[in-house]
Amino acid sequence: MEFSSKFIENAVNEISNLPGIGKKSALRLVLFLLKQPESQSLNLANAISQMRLNVNFCSNCHNISDVDICEICINPRRDKSIICVVEDIRDVMAIEKTSSFNGIYHVLGGKISPLDGIGPDELNIDSLVEKVQTNQIKEVIFALSTTMEGDTTNFYIFRRISDYDIITSTIARGISVGDDLEYTDEITLGRSITDRIPFENSLKK
Repeated sequence: MEFSSKFIENAVNEISNLPGIGKKSALRLVLFLLKQPESQSLNLANAISQMRLNVNFCSNCHNISDVDICEICINPRRDKSIICVVEDIRDVMAIEKTSSFNGIYHVLGGKISPLDGIGPDELNIDSLVEKVQTNQIKEVIFALSTTMEGDTTNFYIFRRISDYDIITSTIARGISVGDDLEYTDEITLGRSITDRIPFENSLKK
């Protein structure tokens, strides 16, 4: 693809690095921005810059946050004794949209996947175990995707916390095997949270 402007070429190359966007789509976006008022492009650039510089991860649950502790963790109306374990921040957003969960979250940052070189040490598992060790947690809900990697991660964490006097449960399998939470409709996901089952029952197959 030939460009008559090095500035356009650089913009296209950067935008095409985003997931799901090829060079042609990136070019359409760049040309669209060129047709808009200059303030729109500058506002977009400033928003991205501010996001990258100022968005942090909650020191308690590892969710995205503008401050040290996220709004969910500091909300006095949330039940701090129930933790929902999810893979990433998109799952937090998906569950929150259902309005079916009133506890707090723990974002692992991925799933155990030896083929991808991701082991337990690469995930936020130790901090979850530390929370359980405080004896202030009543229930841990496993809400990872219903894949082999998700099930492996669930079982690994279950083994790590099984000696403690807590309830371990998993979301009901109204969600198809292999599906990611972020693509599940709100009603199905909400029911899966509400109708969660003891984790031990999910092992009896």
